Amino acid sequence: MSEPVLVAVAWPYANAEIHVGNLTGSYLPADIFARYQRLRGRQVLMVSGSDSHGTPITMRADAEGTTPLEVYQRFHQGFLEVFQKLGLTYDLFTSTHTENHFKISQEMFLALKENGFLYTNTDLQWYSPASGRFLPDRYVEGTCYICGYTNARSDQCDKCGNLLDPGKLIEPRSRVDGSTPELRETEHYYLDLGKLQDQVVAFLRERESYWRPNVLRQSLGQILVDGLRGRAITRDLDWGIPVPLEGWAGKCLYVWFEAVIGYLSATMEWSQINGQPDAWQNWWLNPESKAYYFIGKDNIPFHAIIWPAELIGAGDTFARRMNVPDPRPMVLPHDVPANEFMNLEGQKISGSRNWAVWARDFLSRYDPDPLRYYLTVAMPETKDTDWDWEDFYKRNNDELVATWGNLANRVLSFTNKHWEGVVPDPGELRPEDSELMETIKAGFETVAREFEAVHLRAALAETMRLATEVNRYLDVQAPWKQVKTDKEAAGRSIFTALWAIDSLKVLFAPFLPFSSEKLHTFFGYSQPLFGTQSTEVRQDAVAEHTVLRYHPGEASGRWEPSQLRPGQQLNQPSPLFKKLEESVVAEERSRLGA
Repeated sequence: MSEPVLVAVAWPYANAEIHVGNLTGSYLPADIFARYQRLRGRQVLMVSGSDSHGTPITMRADAEGTTPLEVYQRFHQGFLEVFQKLGLTYDLFTSTHTENHFKISQEMFLALKENGFLYTNTDLQWYSPASGRFLPDRYVEGTCYICGYTNARSDQCDKCGNLLDPGKLIEPRSRVDGSTPELRETEHYYLDLGKLQDQVVAFLRERESYWRPNVLRQSLGQILVDGLRGRAITRDLDWGIPVPLEGWAGKCLYVWFEAVIGYLSATMEWSQINGQPDAWQNWWLNPESKAYYFIGKDNIPFHAIIWPAELIGAGDTFARRMNVPDPRPMVLPHDVPANEFMNLEGQKISGSRNWAVWARDFLSRYDPDPLRYYLTVAMPETKDTDWDWEDFYKRNNDELVATWGNLANRVLSFTNKHWEGVVPDPGELRPEDSELMETIKAGFETVAREFEAVHLRAALAETMRLATEVNRYLDVQAPWKQVKTDKEAAGRSIFTALWAIDSLKVLFAPFLPFSSEKLHTFFGYSQPLFGTQSTEVRQDAVAEHTVLRYHPGEASGRWEPSQLRPGQQLNQPSPLFKKLEESVVAEERSRLGA
């Protein structure tokens, strides 16, 4: 049995459209990685959903004069549309506003309480006299007392990345009306992070050799400097998951306590949908399982500190509460490959200024694979990067079209013209043919190494380098000239090139699934590379919701060089990509900020 791989993807707040920075930050890298793992034949489960309970949703509902439920459901539908068009293969994309998620989150709360890692405390929190209510963290902004950033949220500073003590915020202001809130006493449950600190540090130390520096800096680095202390996990709210205890009416579980539990609850929902209610245990209780969390850098503390602390604190008690016959502690994150931010034309992306490339708008004019390609080559894996329309135009034409697309199209078209679309018999291969084949075969190892380390930019760069090697081979062999004087030699060159292209198709497939699937059919294969997606409406006691599901095909485990044989019948090819006109640069730039 192959090892289970959990691909856990950041939950988008259901209050705003998705832009390219969101895609390259977490959603796209997760899909690329999941597709690679499926090609390796591993038991992959990619889960996420809309974060329905965050204060950004309630703030938008307040501004629109509507309900959080209406806001969440509207944006959730938009997410599903974008993810389907971009080909993101969630085994389940659900939401946190489901009966299942309510139950699992409450069970985690009770497991932590049973194990002695929760305590109550009466503390001072921000209260708005103007609106007569306590203000959740994101309702209050002010100046960060650590770095001086003037637009820090009361619970976290987006500039320095530190978790903040809301009471220490400098010059606080309500985001609702700009008024100055005041601190008032309120009682809440706290996660005792101080009691869990040694175990969290040990967990991080075990991963110190391969985690990204930015992740370690915002997790282990912060703990060693400041230490951990209790953090409130309940709030005075009427939108969210109720605290499962008598006498706590009017209080809900804090969104960042329960949202991360969504990875677990989504796995359990997927198991239920598939009629295998115990299947979730393969990814959460199996010590052979590896869990990867794809997030942006602003979410590092919650995934590298708080979520591991919740899992450690729950121990095997959660599994026991779920009536698992052999209860075990849950699997901790193997890797948290958090990305930095993507900017736009040298400026920070801003929805309020319409300074963004919106995913749904982009996909109304362009194909998905060019977007996937550019977002990968410009992926902010180690530092902030920039979306530049001229760079997008040039990379589309010079790399995607010229280096890869034209290579595949001209070789297939040439075969169709001179060999009636039948793969020629090469006879005995020449040293130069074998050399190219060995180079491509080695690429399955070199590209895989980059994938295993979640170096997706490097994996794509290595794949494109191999495509360049095939172009160089053809430049030297020149079968277009050989065919006029020595068709047998030309056939040998074409067979070698076809074999290389058929192999490269697999290496490109995680990045460029639509064009790779298309190329797969040009080679005459009947079994698809990947499965299919679908949406379905789920009836639920909390709220009816629509989910996106990926249905795996039967062609997994294809991470290997081509098995192309002489005599194989090819299909009529067509161009894989569209060459763009230079005018698109000015046209797209004119849309920005409009």
